[in-house]
Amino acid sequence: MFKRDVQTLKDVLLRNLREQGLETPLLQKRLVDAWPHVAGPVIARYTLNTYIYNQTLYVRMSNPALRADLSLMREELVKKLNAAVGQQVICDISFG
Repeated sequence: MFKRDVQTLKDVLLRNLREQGLETPLLQKRLVDAWPHVAGPVIARYTLNTYIYNQTLYVRMSNPALRADLSLMREELVKKLNAAVGQQVICDISFG
């Protein structure tokens, strides 16, 4: 008998994404999509735009008071967003 090298489909897909350089953009997209769930529906309603640049999540808010409150919760939000994705994708959040 011969021994087979059995791998899960998840491992094969992740290896292929990593080899093609698509793992990081996929994780970034998942993190941006997780923003409304982590922040909550009220905050999501006042969010105008979100994007990631240089491991920083930029969130544009329409309410200045809410923007100031969220700035105080920055570290907690970073931890929750990275936990939602399962890897460290961002190091900081900038509210504008």
